[in-house]
Amino acid sequence: MPAAREDVRDFLRREPVSVLVEVTGAAGSTPRDTDAWMLVSESAIFGTIGGGQLEYMAIDQARRAIRSGLAAEPMSVPLGPEIGQCCGGRVGLSFKALDHEVTETLIARNDREMAMRPHVYVFGAGHVGDALALALSLAPLRVVLVDTREEELVASTVPHIETCLTAMPEAVVRDAPPGSSFVILTHDHALDFLITAEALKRADAAYVGMIGSKTKRATFRNWLSREAGRPELFERLVCPIGGTAVKDKRPPVIAALAAAEIMTAALRWAGNQVSRAQAVSR
Repeated sequence: MPAAREDVRDFLRREPVSVLVEVTGAAGSTPRDTDAWMLVSESAIFGTIGGGQLEYMAIDQARRAIRSGLAAEPMSVPLGPEIGQCCGGRVGLSFKALDHEVTETLIARNDREMAMRPHVYVFGAGHVGDALALALSLAPLRVVLVDTREEELVASTVPHIETCLTAMPEAVVRDAPPGSSFVILTHDHALDFLITAEALKRADAAYVGMIGSKTKRATFRNWLSREAGRPELFERLVCPIGGTAVKDKRPPVIAALAAAEIMTAALRWAGNQVSRAQAVSR
């Protein structure tokens, strides 16, 4: 019973007798790198080290250690035909039974990883906004659903999602951290234009997208030139979101297409920042 979308603290409270499995080595082609880890208890798991036979072997090793009360030996697994995985690389795994020190270190590590996740602000908790927030909530992102209407946020059915009720959504844009993505799909075109213009002023935004048709796109372009006096900002806008290859207006379809687009932009921005930091440190 995977628990990838819950908080690690909830899992630890429910499953205190667990083993931490970490990828300590990843040579060649492997499912995950050395930042991957998972928790294994007698009846549940949290996280993943890549799935497949490798993960099955790790879970079995961890559970045998729990049952015996003995420490589990490290593993070095070749990912070849002998275990039914054709990646061709080799993965090293370590196993640690949870004690106070390991638990506190893991929580701190998880919090750091969560804090480093790219932020995505979804403006508008309507049908598409709800579907998009749900699709994005499955990814390693910090998703915030923003609306000016309390009843829409209360009615949202997206689990484990942050919400923000505000009368000034443009202020949320200004306060967002660098590398944030902004997706605008409110109930009001004038409000869409206001939020989008504010987001486009952020040179450090990873993505700015607005739901709309060709007509709405053209109308916003004229509005941006007239009201903001910054027509050049328009070139950074993604509208319509989700691309034009698939002609389907159903909210879940738009959400799925847009989620992939947003995820790509967010990870590209984060990767570029890491590359710049590495270049400076050389």
